Amino acid sequence: MCGIVGYIGKREAYPIILNGLKRLEYRGYDSAGIALYDGKDIQLCKTQGKVADLEAKAKTEINREGNVGIGHTRWATHGVPNDVNSHPHYSNNGELVMIHNGIIENYASIKKELTNRGYTFKSETDTEVLVNLIEDIQKQEKVKLGKAVQIALNQVVGAYAIAVFDIKKPNEIVVAKLGSPLAIGVGEDEFFIASDASPFIEFTNNAIYLEDEELAIIRLGRDVKIRKIKGDKLVAPYIQELQLNLEQIEKGGFDHFMLKEIYEQPSVIKDTYRGRLLADQGIVRLGGLEDHIEKFLNADRIIIVACGTSWHAGLVAEYIFEDLTRIPVEVEYASEFRYRNPIISEKDVVIAISQSGETADTLAAIKLAKSKGAFVFGICNVVGSTISRETHSGSYTHAGPEIGVASTKAFTTQITVLTMMALRLAKAKGTISNSAYMLYLRELELIPDQVQEALLSEDKIKEISAVFKDARNFLYLGRGYNFPVALEGALKLKEISYIHAEGYPAAEMKHGPIALIDEHMPVVVIAIKSEHYEKVVSNIQEIKARKGKIIAVVSKGDTAVRDMADYIIEVPHTPEALTPLVTTIPLQLLSYHIAVLLDKNVDQPRNLAKSVTVE
Repeated sequence: MCGIVGYIGKREAYPIILNGLKRLEYRGYDSAGIALYDGKDIQLCKTQGKVADLEAKAKTEINREGNVGIGHTRWATHGVPNDVNSHPHYSNNGELVMIHNGIIENYASIKKELTNRGYTFKSETDTEVLVNLIEDIQKQEKVKLGKAVQIALNQVVGAYAIAVFDIKKPNEIVVAKLGSPLAIGVGEDEFFIASDASPFIEFTNNAIYLEDEELAIIRLGRDVKIRKIKGDKLVAPYIQELQLNLEQIEKGGFDHFMLKEIYEQPSVIKDTYRGRLLADQGIVRLGGLEDHIEKFLNADRIIIVACGTSWHAGLVAEYIFEDLTRIPVEVEYASEFRYRNPIISEKDVVIAISQSGETADTLAAIKLAKSKGAFVFGICNVVGSTISRETHSGSYTHAGPEIGVASTKAFTTQITVLTMMALRLAKAKGTISNSAYMLYLRELELIPDQVQEALLSEDKIKEISAVFKDARNFLYLGRGYNFPVALEGALKLKEISYIHAEGYPAAEMKHGPIALIDEHMPVVVIAIKSEHYEKVVSNIQEIKARKGKIIAVVSKGDTAVRDMADYIIEVPHTPEALTPLVTTIPLQLLSYHIAVLLDKNVDQPRNLAKSVTVE
């Protein structure tokens, strides 16, 4: 959600910033802008639309030279997407220019006060209010830029990641963060600023990740100076080496990042359990869990908090944790958790799941759980992310960068981590037999090969996609472990094709959705061999009797469903608890190919953002 890029050094800033903005397009945005200092003036160019539109406009409108600059991709909050509301924004005196991610909640009262003092505003944004507040403090308090930013941020309520440049101090950029990620790339006599490390990975592997309520003064020829916004305490910068390479954030010959990431799942699932799962030795071990295993074993219950696809992974975990460990589990939308005054105690364990590790609602749920004394365990993909720092312990998924907005490999790697956790706890509690435990370990080790086999259905799925691409609605049905997969399949279709879709437990079909079924309604049914198989077959018969079009995901070699369904997609056999890892694959491919046939922007669907850093 919004993207920040900045550079100060000896290179030409424009190509670095522009390329960095392209790297951040996955975050979701509706406008883009850039500000460069050419040694005399600030060259500002911004536009509604894509980074490509900005590039075309900049070629004719500004001098693109200079060694200092900041750029932005905006996802509209305050004010409609247009050129004026796009970032960067000037202060009234034209000396300050700023970019901002997040939301300033009390901007209206600040704007009213500044208006009374004679300030004028060209945009509808909270960002223009903040940059003018900083200018006003500079004037009133007679302070330098860094101090003015600090004072201003102590007056605002909300979330932010900002970068501010003062034309009077051309060797300096001031940045600050609260609730929205910000990384500083440290090079040789140069610095990079970005919402994540991808814009500067080819220039440096060294990065500083700002913590919440920290401000950094980035000045050429000096070390980065970091202060706490509240209290003014100096903080020693922690420079970490990035575990990221350029190849991971390129498409690698695929038409879209989403397809690349679907096909990466066999390898990233293996990466996720590598060194943690030793099936031959009967070992499953996750460091973050081992260090605090007594917290889990003595817990009254486990509460899983997450949003979107991560919430669906949590639902799968609810089945496997309760089945194997016999620990009660509740799965909560993080966005609702904090607002319903939940009952949390020191005997609770909270598992927070997030691909980016920056999800604002999930972070708020973590803070609430910690304030009540609960032990909080994080599962995320991005090393050094806020959730990885805010939780007591946790595990990374090791999925590598996920650029496509619609999560795919995040879902399967999250389930992999959660499954390993459930197996380890069940073994420790004695709630699983040794034979069943060893079977699960061996079968989990085989999952990458089974996912690879499931990917072989792509050609068949292309044919199905061509038949149903013009459908107005879809229904997805599943039972047990595959009910969350039905929800996830429906979400994927909605996200990238904009076709309305709903996921339901198959048995709930008779309690309402059956009224929708006719010859125009495609129904995706997950009908793999399981203890619910006969009941799902009955549901399919009910759909068929009402002329619904059935797309069935079945176990390899199935014959009963084959005779009833209009279209069959086979997946390999695996124990029921592990089936979500293979049944989700054809649903990902189905949504992808329908969206491609409809000529949708698969990697950057409208109105969506990869990292939702505001509530």
